[in-house]
Amino acid sequence: MSPPFYSNFESITDSKRIVVLSDGIYVNGTKHHHHSPVCVEKSTVAMSTTTVTWVTPAARPPPGQPEINYAPSYDNWQARAARRLAEGNLPSKVPEGFPEQLAGDVVWEGATLAETYDWTYVLNAEQLAEIDQAVAHFKSLGLSYGHLTAETFPLPSLHLELRRLSHELHSGHGFFFIRGIKVDEHTREDNIIIYAGLSAHVAAQRGRQDHKYDGKPADVVLTHIKDLSHSDPNRIIGSPAYTTDKQVFHTDSGDIVALFALETAKEGGASKLTSTWRVYNEIARTRPDLIHTLSEPWDMEVFEKADKQWMERPLLHLLPATDTAPQRISLQYGRRYFVGFGALPRSADIPPITEAQAEALDTLHFIGERFCVNTEFQKGDIQYVNNLSLFHARDGFVDQGDKQRHLLRLWLRDPENAWHTPEVLQPRWEQIYKGVQAENEVFPLEPFIRSAGNKGR
Repeated sequence: MSPPFYSNFESITDSKRIVVLSDGIYVNGTKHHHHSPVCVEKSTVAMSTTTVTWVTPAARPPPGQPEINYAPSYDNWQARAARRLAEGNLPSKVPEGFPEQLAGDVVWEGATLAETYDWTYVLNAEQLAEIDQAVAHFKSLGLSYGHLTAETFPLPSLHLELRRLSHELHSGHGFFFIRGIKVDEHTREDNIIIYAGLSAHVAAQRGRQDHKYDGKPADVVLTHIKDLSHSDPNRIIGSPAYTTDKQVFHTDSGDIVALFALETAKEGGASKLTSTWRVYNEIARTRPDLIHTLSEPWDMEVFEKADKQWMERPLLHLLPATDTAPQRISLQYGRRYFVGFGALPRSADIPPITEAQAEALDTLHFIGERFCVNTEFQKGDIQYVNNLSLFHARDGFVDQGDKQRHLLRLWLRDPENAWHTPEVLQPRWEQIYKGVQAENEVFPLEPFIRSAGNKGR
């Protein structure tokens, strides 16, 4: 078998000659403009006088675990790949039934994507006025926020555009931004109405992100993504989403992840998106044995009180062709479920991951980084991502003064355009979408401590 493609890949994450100047980012003397889709690790980039670094201590590894933690190591990845290739006897073809290569608009590379796809939809004055009218109409009904639908938040002219964008999510490039909402001109309550109301035209179903609020049963459909690590020193932080740390590549739960930027950080915090299908194609071409690894069951931590502390499921899922949909693949994973993060280490009672699985996790991260597009949030942006066709990451960031990075998150599903849910994921999808009642939906105005059963999510 030929050497892995990444043995010849000079990772910019290892470069020590990365400098940010006012006219662009320089990597080993080569200039990349700030708007360039080239992915650069901000954790190693000096931004003004501040360097964003890892701030959360690594989780304690369980006995027998390979040398791997939440922060990926390029050197460890290369060394492990070399060892495993030297051992030989690795499958040379993808598993039976899996495609050798995938094609379509969702197979893209960040370095060239901007040449063919404009992912930002900018609202004009007439559309903003229509949104304001929809807010007034909804408030006049006297309904709770759970009743926000395309009917109660009417957008006569914008509706068709939002339906077109939903089609782009499911059958196109897999993501888009809506830009132009003037956050500072609205109250927090009205911003939430705008966010949920617009989103109802993109995808009618809102997913449950927590099952308790204020100690009582509830369908919590909106959560806040904000640094909570300094507000309470005794708070258990088991996810980098609630720190200023970088988030490595991962998926969320559910079909669609939507994020609304109430405020951006002083520095950093770029959102990285990468095509699962492009990454699949590269791994299938160069290391088909890792497609086997990814499509076999893994022991996944559940981070909650249960009779069994882990579940078995693959990370890579094959969605067979149907009369209405082509053959697809989907990746669903989070690195911290296998290596832990911060105050939530991987349990010693769970079997350690294998060397092959450790290599696969690093391969997803570094190849995802190779092909990703950097997207910078502006205040008032809403980002919509197909969680079944893309995976994502976030640069570390620095908050200061009024510049406190603060996003609102929804998990959505569009029954009209939805992808088939893999059978093994069906129980989790039912936890998210099944039985959500409008009267029980909760939209917290401020960040809150999630219930014990959701610390890992």
